[in-house]
Amino acid sequence: MTYTFSDPQISIAGQADVTAIKDLLNRAYRGEASRQGWTTEAHLISGDTRTDEHNISEVMQTADSVFLIYKQGQKIHGCINLQQHGSKYYLGMFSVSPALQGAGIGKRLLKAGEEYALHQQATATYMMVISLRTELIDWYKRHGYVDTGERKAFLEDGLTGKHLVPLEFMVLEKTL
Repeated sequence: MTYTFSDPQISIAGQADVTAIKDLLNRAYRGEASRQGWTTEAHLISGDTRTDEHNISEVMQTADSVFLIYKQGQKIHGCINLQQHGSKYYLGMFSVSPALQGAGIGKRLLKAGEEYALHQQATATYMMVISLRTELIDWYKRHGYVDTGERKAFLEDGLTGKHLVPLEFMVLEKTL
């Protein structure tokens, strides 16, 4: 599917981008490298792995799923996955390189994801955020997302690391 983004640094990822997306997600969320940015989960979940190439490929190949990537030159510095669920799009695997967090890349990717969903006739976008991540939840609220009141269990899966504290997801949604 061809779609032209208003931001020339954002495009739809392909299979050739799987390794770079995996590296970005792991660097942004897990281990010591993630502590350089404000979106780290290293204080909540142990280990260095958020995902692997198999998981990224599987998500990429899911029907009605697309990864958007933000590139400077040939390097991927941000990504977001969108998955259509009925009239809504789920936003997940959202990350920006820790060293570049706060530079506006996240805002640009979020806007591009919402524009893409709207182009697909979506009525809303939604996401799940660890409920303890108040600074991140506040950031999403400033961008029009509201707490739906729905909570979902965050279960350990053998891939994404051992939880250091009990965790649950908060569902946030934005009407488009």
